[in-house]
Amino acid sequence: MSRIPYIRQISKTTWYFKNARYLRYMSREITCLFIGAFGLLMVCTLERLSEGQLAYESFLASLRGPWSTFWLLLIFIFAVHNSTSWFNVTPKALPVQIGEEFLQGKYIILAHYALWALVSLVVLFMSGVMQ
Repeated sequence: MSRIPYIRQISKTTWYFKNARYLRYMSREITCLFIGAFGLLMVCTLERLSEGQLAYESFLASLRGPWSTFWLLLIFIFAVHNSTSWFNVTPKALPVQIGEEFLQGKYIILAHYALWALVSLVVLFMSGVMQ
């Protein structure tokens, strides 16, 4: 009898393709790269804003190109995916107990989506898009 333990060979780069749950998890985790890129873009925007109106307007003009529009749209898609996937996991991460019973997950998810819609409407109203 051998005393050497069995070590299962696992790919270090594609292990999450073997299970749908792992793939959903990794897709949610990959979105953080795009959210981080958008955060860096916002920091650069604030830096240009601090340099004066001319620098800020030239920065905004550079964001109106087709590649910038493509990347911003891609970041938006990943941000929506990140938000919706976290909303759908919330009932498992944050169960709400009322007395002896737990609130059904669909109500927790619905509350998150409703609050997201409300905050979006407030931001659109305050930015002048909706009047």
